[in-house]
Formats: sequence, C-alpha cells, structure tokens
Amino acid sequence: MAHLKTQFTLEEFLALPEGDVVYELIDGKAVPKFKNDRMAPKFFHSSTAGALFILLSAWAEGKGRVVIEWAIQLTRNHQDWVPVADLTYISYNRLPADWSEDEACPVAPELVVEIISPGQTFGEMTEKATDYLKAKVQRVWIIDTKAKTITVFYPDTLPKTKRGNDSLEDSLLQELQITPAQIFQQAQI
Repeated sequence: MAHLKTQFTLEEFLALPEGDVVYELIDGKAVPKFKNDRMAPKFFHSSTAGALFILLSAWAEGKGRVVIEWAIQLTRNHQDWVPVADLTYISYNRLPADWSEDEACPVAPELVVEIISPGQTFGEMTEKATDYLKAKVQRVWIIDTKAKTITVFYPDTLPKTKRGNDSLEDSLLQELQITPAQIFQQAQI
C-alpha cells in the first residue's frame, strides 16, 4: 500500500481499505505499526491487551467505551497524525454513547494504552506518550510486560511507574480500582 503512494492526506489515509497490516499516519506517510516480525504482538502483548480490555470494560460500563486497536485522529507537529493505540478509553462525555460510525476515533480519548512489543524500546514509547499528551490525550499508560510495570504519563506532572499492588487509581478515571498485579494475573503472565 505505502509503496503505491508516498504522501497521504488525512482523507486519503482514512479511505484506505483495511488489510492484514495495520498502518499509522505519521508525517503524511502510511507507516506499518509493526515494522518487522519481531515487533508483531506475541503472547504477553496480546494477553495483556485482552486482560485490560476485560478489566477496563467492566469499569467503563455506563461511562464510556474501551476499544482495542482503534485509529485515533490527532495532530502531531502541526500535521495530521493517526496512531493506532493498543487500547483506548473514551468517555461518553467526549464521544456520546449513541455515536456509531465505522471510522477512526474523531476526538482525543481520555486514556491511551500502549504495550511494548518485542523490538520496541521504552524510549520510543515514551516519545509516543509525549506526542499523545501534546495531542490532548489526558493519560497514557505504557506497559512493560517483561518488567510487569505500567508507567502512567500525565500532561502536567512527571510520569509515575506502577508495579505489583500499586494502585492505578486516578481522578480522571473515577472509581477505577485495579493494580498492575491484577492486570498481569488476569493476563496469566
């Protein structure tokens, strides 16, 4: 796909057909989310995404929606940017419950979760977290399945790394009471 054309407008990118490869729009280019076979999600990544989906969906009932690998329309460096987060939470305050379109997420969600895949570094994911925050996402969780940690990025304070029974409680995500230990136990890793 990307070899047919080198630059895409937002509209052209969003009109591309779905396929086996997940693409993100970065600097006008369709870039594969996973750049090689080493980066493809493995058991730890997929199991953690599934565990988070279960736990967050139970909490989000009546509050918002939790979605796996949903493209999000944002802006980065004054250009259209369409990342595909591993998991997204968006409240019904930002995107009404009756919204039902087969489109990319049209507004910045409250929470984006990225799980480090083999071949990705924490530094790369930190840069992406910073880009999300600049694009008005309010929280970003970077999950390291090997270290069993969750680093929470905030727009107005330094990131905090949570592990074990540290609470992931957050005034933004009211009534959410889970810990990294619960997530990794649910993921069976």
